[in-house]
Amino acid sequence: MKVVAIGADISNNDVSVSPSLVENIERDIPNLLELGARKAALTNITGDDIVITAFVEDELLETVNAGIVKILRDNAEDSGDLDGISQDPNKGGEGISYAEANLEDGLYQDAIVMAFDTYGGEAFVADVANSAIEAASGMNAVTGVSDKIGSRTDIPGVGYVSSNDTDDPVVVVSVNELEQIAVVASTMIGAALGHKNTYLVRRHTACNVLPGSVLVSVTALMNGNMIDLSIPFENKTRILG
Repeated sequence: MKVVAIGADISNNDVSVSPSLVENIERDIPNLLELGARKAALTNITGDDIVITAFVEDELLETVNAGIVKILRDNAEDSGDLDGISQDPNKGGEGISYAEANLEDGLYQDAIVMAFDTYGGEAFVADVANSAIEAASGMNAVTGVSDKIGSRTDIPGVGYVSSNDTDDPVVVVSVNELEQIAVVASTMIGAALGHKNTYLVRRHTACNVLPGSVLVSVTALMNGNMIDLSIPFENKTRILG
């Protein structure tokens, strides 16, 4: 079983996602359940990028991935990252972002999804995302971690994109113990925020930063319930005195 996350810029501007686009995407999420996804949700909204995440059996991976891209195409205000998808591995362009990780089969499955948007931070966003991946790898209760950014360009059931030009990466990590969600997510957030000009944002926050920055949002998909982890992280890290 896998957890998959696909991110794309399909907004009609460079800094935010309209409420109507969010509403339309969420309206179509049940289509993924009809295709066989165990769970699915619009998890991350970061600047002008969105991420759809699904829990899916291995044999349905290509079908569900194709279904996610269909939802993106059907609701796109601008074709944006969708234009970078190619069926030729040598012709993939700046396209959608893809992450997958192994997921333990069982009654309860949990995953952490980290998504990035760049506003002039394209040169270092992969380093930020890879730091989060490295931080989660090998941690207690972590079942699977998505590949490092730039190491794969193939999206099963969809096509190919360019690893060099796709600049709003997605990271997904599966966790098999409820209480470890906070530990793993906090470690990933800390690793990312240690980089220059990198800012944690709440879900559906516009890109209100100086150019040369990276925005990151972090959500958990827990038994199908989506939680914006930036809010508890903000509360947890307040200095008491």
